[in-house]
Amino acid sequence: MTGPYLGNPKYTIEVLQKYNFAFQKRFGQNFLIDTHVLEKIVAASQITKDDFVLEIGPGIGTMTQYLAEYAREVAAVEIDNTLIPILKDTLKDWDNVTVINDDILKVDIRKLVLEKNGGKPIKVVANLPYYITTPIIMGLFENQVPIDSITIMVQKEVADRMQVGPGTKDYGALSLAVQYYARPEIVANVPPNCFMPRPKVGSAVIRLERYEKPPVQVTDEKLMFRIIRASFNQRRKTLVNGLKNSQELSYSREEIEKVLNACGIPLNIRGEALTLSEFARIANAFDEKKK
Repeated sequence: MTGPYLGNPKYTIEVLQKYNFAFQKRFGQNFLIDTHVLEKIVAASQITKDDFVLEIGPGIGTMTQYLAEYAREVAAVEIDNTLIPILKDTLKDWDNVTVINDDILKVDIRKLVLEKNGGKPIKVVANLPYYITTPIIMGLFENQVPIDSITIMVQKEVADRMQVGPGTKDYGALSLAVQYYARPEIVANVPPNCFMPRPKVGSAVIRLERYEKPPVQVTDEKLMFRIIRASFNQRRKTLVNGLKNSQELSYSREEIEKVLNACGIPLNIRGEALTLSEFARIANAFDEKKK
């Protein structure tokens, strides 16, 4: 890429000074200033001229410029309205970018995909602040948005959590949810000095490739996720106690023990020891019982 691209820190500083931009802590803003990382993200997202890309949190447009170069069309959703005039400026050379000033959690993404991509699967790329990573990813998956892949920069420990298996301390509801919907792969670790301002923690780029069909068959997805959440709500407790104490479930100890016995799962086990397929089996057994 040529020209005064924002991946160059000098140009980023010029733009921020020109607009007197103040970083907003509440939006968790950290802008990428490393061209190698930007190239890695674009390569990992496997974007072609056939693709419609949804970018979440474009900031001043650093990654947006790269995406616009490779994709057919880009829609960038930015919550911070002080960034909108900056994006108009930094993206003025690309006619295939639409900036939407809104909260991604309130945008009707399915409608957007229908209008802009005829309902065909899109690619999502984002540099996400820590506090909102889970609701955004879960929102994209649970609302059945047609997605091919999600390539995101997140806090390193969150990326780890998405790809670990049972029995590890990072394993939890997020790991299971991500792995039910997609195949996670960490494509790059990114140190704090690649950002402005520098975050206190390391980051990682993780690619989530959406499954056409989930790896386990489950008759009631929502029930399975209620069971998963309940079993991690109190990690130190056994699965039986976790399920019994959950606000979201209304099973007696006796019912829970009966189902676990039927599934061949030991009664003293903790939720963190169970695989996705075991959770699916438990959910299916409870669902069957209800019928």
